[in-house]
Amino acid sequence: MTTSSQKLSVWEKIGYSLGDLAANLVFQTLVTYLAYFYTDIYGLKSAHASVIIATVGLIAAFAFNPIIGALADRTQSRWGKFRPWILFTAIPLGIVSFMAFSTPHFSYEGKLIYAVITYALLLLFYASNNLPYSALSGVITGDMAERNSMSSYRFVAVMFAQFFVQVFMLPIIIYVGHGDKSDGIQTLMSWLAVIGTVLLLITFLSTRERIVPTPEQKSTLKQDLKDLSGNRPWMVMLVLTLLIFITLAMKGGAYVYYFENYVDRESLTSFISPLLSTFSELGINFFGNEPVSAGLGLFNAGGIIFMIVGISLSKRLADKYGKRDVFGIALFISTLFILVFFLFSRTAVMWMFLSQILHGFFYGITIPLLWAMIADVADFSEWKNNRRATAIIFSAMMVGLKAGLSIGSALLAMFLGLFQYVPNSALVQSDSTINGIKMLVSVFPATSFLAGGILLFFYEINKKVEIQIERDLKKKRSAD
Repeated sequence: MTTSSQKLSVWEKIGYSLGDLAANLVFQTLVTYLAYFYTDIYGLKSAHASVIIATVGLIAAFAFNPIIGALADRTQSRWGKFRPWILFTAIPLGIVSFMAFSTPHFSYEGKLIYAVITYALLLLFYASNNLPYSALSGVITGDMAERNSMSSYRFVAVMFAQFFVQVFMLPIIIYVGHGDKSDGIQTLMSWLAVIGTVLLLITFLSTRERIVPTPEQKSTLKQDLKDLSGNRPWMVMLVLTLLIFITLAMKGGAYVYYFENYVDRESLTSFISPLLSTFSELGINFFGNEPVSAGLGLFNAGGIIFMIVGISLSKRLADKYGKRDVFGIALFISTLFILVFFLFSRTAVMWMFLSQILHGFFYGITIPLLWAMIADVADFSEWKNNRRATAIIFSAMMVGLKAGLSIGSALLAMFLGLFQYVPNSALVQSDSTINGIKMLVSVFPATSFLAGGILLFFYEINKKVEIQIERDLKKKRSAD
């Protein structure tokens, strides 16, 4: 195993983080608006949207990711194992991102076919780009403190992407489409496709791979899978990732329905009016006078701003107490501020915003830790088996991510159908529908978060083990 200096420049950390900014312009759109796009903009029935999201998403999760992980681990090029994938998928990912959120004038059956094809292509190119990108974090440096620092840079970038999508995207869609959401989302996605492609190219140019397996290290896919099957921390992180992204997809996608169909518009308008007046004085007018899109954007903004505050504290806490313990405590507290949404009345707008802010802060602490812990699992595998298979370990986590996204979004669409949700008809929703929407932003997503917190009791890489792994691998790599 050959290495060079493990210290990273600020420029390389920023350059690496721009890749996740690009990826999350796509990913956060899927989390926040995929079900809404299919039901309220594209015009699919809830049941059909649920089947497409679940079927295509699960096939992609369990087929695309392991294959790409195995291929990436066996890639040999002058740019390394993982950077070439970022380079050659940047443009295709931009193109299919635009196509997946386009609204061609097909028959209903044609729309279904188009949705299946474009969603499958989007997930294929997303996996081909983001899985090697994620695995790159495991070979840029073997220094765990530097890895924690890089993860913090990375997830500040994630938060900027999330901030844009969840705060500004719906108002901009309405603004640039002149009230037509179909035209608006196509225009906006064309801009994001270009921006994302440029950012990925910057990531390729600004990073390099320092941890390079020696030529004599060879393993078959069967050996890699056998190593994984005996790696309990990997199993824990796989299921934890699945549960976390079920929650994120379900509650993230449900908020737009919650604001459109439950939150009292008069109370919301009264609460956000001072903020909108301030924005208007600053020349920011695309929020318009529509309280739902403006209120949802500002609601998400509060959570994201305090997520960034949580991210900024994450490294310091993890360095002192260990990733596992900090993750578990912060995840549990953040879950409590999801549960309380079931108790809020329609007019309790201030409490909704406050709970979102507190949830965002504590969940933000966990965000950099998830991927840093997966990189630690790759180190654990090398430490235990004397072989490094970074991409296949990350591919397993991407299976959890994609499966969680698919299951969470599909459950959202399925429950909306079961609760007899009527698209674009806020005035005719039944009491059972409203109650179901409340459950979709509270009890249902909180359940999978709590299960994830319990799982961490079985994750054995605590602070003491982290230090031992890092020390032993440094000694081994310097000897090779």
